[in-house]
Parts: sequence; structure tokens; C-alpha cells
Amino acid sequence: MPSLSLSSHVSYYPDELYHEHLPNICGAVREKSKTCCSINTVKRKLPILTWLPEYTLKTLIVDFVAGMTVGLTAVTQAIAYGAVAGLPPVYGLYSSFMGCFLYIIFGSCKDVTVGPTAIISMMVYPHVAGNPDYAVLICFLTGCIVLVLGFLNLGVLVRFISAPVIAGFTLAAALTVGSGQINNLFGIQSKSNEFLKSWINFFGHIQETRLNDALLGCCTLILLLFMRKLKDLKSCGCQSVLKYLSLCRNVLAVIIGILICYLMSREREEMPFRISEQITPGLPPFRAPPFETVDEEGQTVGFSEMISNLGSAVGTIPLLCILEVVSIAKAFSKGKIVDASQEMIALGFCNLFSSFFSSIPITGSFARSAINNASGVKTPLGGAFTGILILLSLAFLTQVFAYLPKATLAAIIISAMLFMVEYDTIAEIWRAKKRDMVPFVFTVLCCLFWSLEYGMLVGVLINALFILSKSMTPQFQLESQKHNGLELCVAELKGNVDYTAAESLNIKTVAFVTEQKTMMEKTVSLVIIKGSNIGSIDSTVALNLVSLRDDLKQLQCELICWNWNMAAAGVVCRLQRKARNMFRFTKNFSELLEMVANGNSKSESDNKNYSNSNGNHSHTGSSPVDQIS
Repeated sequence: MPSLSLSSHVSYYPDELYHEHLPNICGAVREKSKTCCSINTVKRKLPILTWLPEYTLKTLIVDFVAGMTVGLTAVTQAIAYGAVAGLPPVYGLYSSFMGCFLYIIFGSCKDVTVGPTAIISMMVYPHVAGNPDYAVLICFLTGCIVLVLGFLNLGVLVRFISAPVIAGFTLAAALTVGSGQINNLFGIQSKSNEFLKSWINFFGHIQETRLNDALLGCCTLILLLFMRKLKDLKSCGCQSVLKYLSLCRNVLAVIIGILICYLMSREREEMPFRISEQITPGLPPFRAPPFETVDEEGQTVGFSEMISNLGSAVGTIPLLCILEVVSIAKAFSKGKIVDASQEMIALGFCNLFSSFFSSIPITGSFARSAINNASGVKTPLGGAFTGILILLSLAFLTQVFAYLPKATLAAIIISAMLFMVEYDTIAEIWRAKKRDMVPFVFTVLCCLFWSLEYGMLVGVLINALFILSKSMTPQFQLESQKHNGLELCVAELKGNVDYTAAESLNIKTVAFVTEQKTMMEKTVSLVIIKGSNIGSIDSTVALNLVSLRDDLKQLQCELICWNWNMAAAGVVCRLQRKARNMFRFTKNFSELLEMVANGNSKSESDNKNYSNSNGNHSHTGSSPVDQIS
């Protein structure tokens, strides 16, 4: 067997092996400052400047029809979602108008409608305990957090929430919100809207079902489901009529419920149905968000204690608001690139200013945005007519809403939840990769039986564990070869190798060499690791490579890192200059083997020529294993 003499090798190494290239922060700041006040940047931050100069009367008429159509739905849903949040229904209306006006200025998607949603209302419910001050404070904090994240271009945070986690959270939220209304649907009193407690209360008090409420609720639910399908009916000459009837189904359900309740109550002293709380007439007062409140015992609760009581909701609610509005904007973008950071800025301003009008946290509503899109809206100005209609309802229609049965609201909410679940997405995840059902199932179970925010965090954590477990196993293939009587272990390392994979790299290599010696009776004298396809390594991996070289020496085996990516090789060389002897750069594998067999290195000038002609040191020929063979 030829002897190895690698210690005498002295190679040419470019300066980049010893000098790390750091980003030019000052240059980047200068370039950013030059563009921050340009006309294009101003138009990007204020999208209204793009479409308003070209606005026409024809566009105004279309936006008016779309805005009023959305407004009719927004009024009914606002009342319902105020109740879902565990607050008087009027807070749903307070939350519905300011976002409509501000999104016109800062919003980039014409279809998005901002206001209270079922999921966010359900997220607020456990933290308010009937005290609106907590809900308004969450709205203010949500606006501040989302606004800061938007200005810092941190919209990428939502990428940490995978499709299975989103689908699981949506399913659990729909089940929770729908289950919370099952008691109201049958006229049964309940103190909780949580999933398990709602069903326990329902079956424990089913004998208290009120016939009038149950009939009205079930019939309204059936009517809503039927009217939803009207737009799909193929009818000559009536397609547009059926479409708008379908879009306005919630409004019709509310009108029918109020009429039945009013007519039946005229001849009775008590209401025939359980009705919503009295809605305070008039517009909400303009005042700063509450930074202190009073608890049930009359004790003053300071700002820090309020934050402590809100707990994880301070972080999870802003994240979900971002996720909803960005997802909706992408769904209706029609191939256009969505500026997630600009949507976050718009949403941040909407929440921030809404909090001065006693609003709960708001975000994009998929149902109302879908109605907006189906109504043919042309610009975000349609939101102005939606906001005006809500203000008119607050000013003049609050007495009418006093006759709105809870069973009607429950039917509206349950029908919305039935179609909020992403059934197709769940089926696609099952078909595509069944392992992804693990975070989905854990998210659903934790959301249902623990809490919505912690359930989502559990799903994200499980996904993170999958990513970590994958990063612990590097793309590293080992194979034993023989060349001119010399036993070699040839390996190729690919991708980005992080500290989690460092120990695995050492263990696999040492175990392979030891196994060849003990089991196969082969004495491996040289380990060659090809690294042209390595993306990057960190200092932990570099330390382990140096340690691997020392471990292999104990087994009478040398280590060569062949044609490594310069960035990766530089980490090792900067860590320990003596480690430069591990690296070889040749034009082909045969040349490397010849160098090893002769016990001599290529001349410094040859290595320099190679470096100049192959700047990235990538090997485009056949693999090392093929070349040896």
C-alpha cells in the first residue's frame, strides 16, 4: 500500500479564506436613504396616490354598490362578533368603521375589508372577562406591534406558520366559535363560549330548550345554507338577482328575525325569544385607549398588571391579524405581488386609530372580502361606503336591533363557521405528505382543549422540531473505494450545514472508518470529503471538522477536504490556520488521487491557476465515486 505524506503539502489559498466578507451596512443605509423619499416610495407607502388620480364616476358607482353590499353584511356580523368576544354587541359596531376608512389610504388590495372577525373575537374572549377595557387595550397594542413590524419589513414572520398549522387552527377556531353558539341556537343560557364547556352545558341543560328559539334558529340556519347555494343555480335572466340575494343572505336573516320578534312581542308582555343586549345608540366617543381599569371588586388595575393578565394574547393576536390580512390579500391578488409589509402598515394604522373609538382588534375578513370581490369593487374606496353605512346604523338603527333574537345571530355565526374550514386543504395535506398531519392534529387538539393561542404555538413548535431533526442529519454520503491498492473513504457534503449536524458528521465518519477496519478488514488510510456543493457552515461545524481530523489520526487515517466552497473553507481556516493543510483544490479527482499516491502536492502556481479559472471551486464533472470507479 502506498504511503501517505500530506504534511509536506503547501497550497495556494486566496485571501478570502482568511478574511470574512461582511455586509456593507453603511452602503445599504445610504442606498435606502436615497430611495426613501422618492416618488415611487411615497406611492408605495400611500397606495391611494396611485389610483385616486385616475378615479372616474363609473368607478364610483361600482364601488358604491359593492361598499353598500358589504356594509349590510358587516353590520350583522359586527353585532355577532361583538357577542363572540364576550362584550356588548355594540363593540362589534364600534370596531367596524374606522378600519374601512384608513385602509383606503394605506391598503394595497382593493378587495380587502378590515373589521372584526370570528377568530380574533374568539381569541379576545378569554382575556376580557366582560371588561371592554382589555379588548380596547389589545387593539391598541396590536396596532403598535403590527405597525412596527411593517416598517421593519418583518412580514416574513408569518412564514413560520405552516399550512398544516393554519388549517388546524382554522378548523379548531371554527369548531370553537360554532360550538359557543349552539346554546343560543336552542335558547339555552350559557356562561361560556369555550368548546368543551359549551357542549357540556348544552347536554346538561337540554331540557331547558326554548321551542321558539330552537325553531327560529334551525330554520334560519337552513335558510342561510340554502341561500348560499343560490348563486350557483343556473337560471336564465335571474343570475344577477340570485347572486345578490345570496350575498345579502345575512341581512335578510336579520330582517326576518327582527320582524318575527317584533310582531310576536306586540301581543305579549315578555319577548318570545332570547334577544341580544340593548345596543347603546349614537357614535362611540373619541378617547385614548385605557391604560388602567377597574376590576369586579372595584380595585384599580394598572397597565403592567393588565399586560400580565393579557399574557400571550399580546403576541399571538397581532401575529394572527397579520396572517389573516396577508392571506386574504394574496387570495385576491390575481397574480400581482402582495407587499406584505405594506399590508401590515395599513393594518397597524387601522388598529391603532380604531382603539381610540373603543374597538376590539380587527383584521381582514375573508367572508366580507369575498363579497366585496363578487360585487365587482374597483378600488379600496368601496370601504368608505361600508364605513358610512355602519355609522348610520349606529346613529339610527340601534333601537331596531333591540328586537334581534340571539338564535338568529347564532345561526349566522354557525353558517359562517361551516364554510370557514379549509376542507380541500386538509385533504391535500393528507394526500401530499401524511407526516404533516402530525402538527395539524396536535394544533386542532390543543386549540380545542387548551386554548387557541397556545394550540397554534404548539403546532409551530412541532414544525420547528421537524426542521431541527432534519438539520441534525446532513446530506452526507460515505462510500469505500480502492485505488491502486489505497483504501479510500469518499464522501460528499451538500447544502447548509449547521451546528445541529456537526456531531452527526463526526460520528458517521469515525463509525464508517472503524466499521471498515473491524467488519470488512479494510484499513482506510484516507477520507476525502468533497464540498463544492456546500452552502455554508458555522463555527461549531468548523470545530468538529478539526476534531474529526484529530480523531482520524488516532485511527491512522488522514482527512482531505477537496474543492470546498470558499465561504465554507474560509470558516475553518479562520478558526485555525493550521487547518489549511486539510484543503486541496485540483481540477479533477484523478489529479487529487495522483497527488496523494505520489505523496507530493501540486505546485503553488498550479493551485493558483486552478483558483483563477474556477473561482467558486465547484466541480462540474462526474462524482468522485464515479471517477474512482
